[in-house]
Amino acid sequence: MNTARGSSPATPPPSGPRRTRTGAPPGAGTKGVPRARREAQILAAAVEEFGRHGHASASMASIARSVGVTKPMLYTYFGSKDGLYLACLEHIASSGVPPRVLAAVFGVLEGQREAWFVLYDRTLQPGSDLHSAAHAHRAAIDRLAASGTAEVLRAQGNEDLLDADALKHVWTGAVGALVGWWISHPEQSATEMAARCARLLAAIRAPH
Repeated sequence: MNTARGSSPATPPPSGPRRTRTGAPPGAGTKGVPRARREAQILAAAVEEFGRHGHASASMASIARSVGVTKPMLYTYFGSKDGLYLACLEHIASSGVPPRVLAAVFGVLEGQREAWFVLYDRTLQPGSDLHSAAHAHRAAIDRLAASGTAEVLRAQGNEDLLDADALKHVWTGAVGALVGWWISHPEQSATEMAARCARLLAAIRAPH
């Protein structure tokens, strides 16, 4: 599911009030917090910040405040804003993508819903290292989407490769829009969202 040239970018998430994922109160110090745990807190906050605002507008100061650390500590841990973004991509990819596409996508995003918009960040400059890294990290989802949509068309006797590619982008846009909706409906589980997405995509495909 590629947002590079010629593709349909995912709908950005709503800019509602931030949810605190780290559990760290404002101004909390770092003493007594193991490095691995502190890195996990920073990554959770960074995924939310990058997902909501995109790399270009994301604020390192905001990430630091949400975790309760200083901005220099972010640079100590990750080197730069780009380094932190790349670490977020690695963190998201490490969640894995099981074979069942919709269940996999929503399952991976449970607890880190803004991660979709980190992978499909429209603010990344095409041709940049960050853009290439994001493209590489979403390749597994892209392959599953391409395979699934091509199968749908083949079942209808349609072997047109351009139709298959176009349908993949329709699928990507629809899933991205629903992830944005999901952020505004935190009570919905990953299982419920996968089922809802399947119903809506089937309704779109149904003849009228």
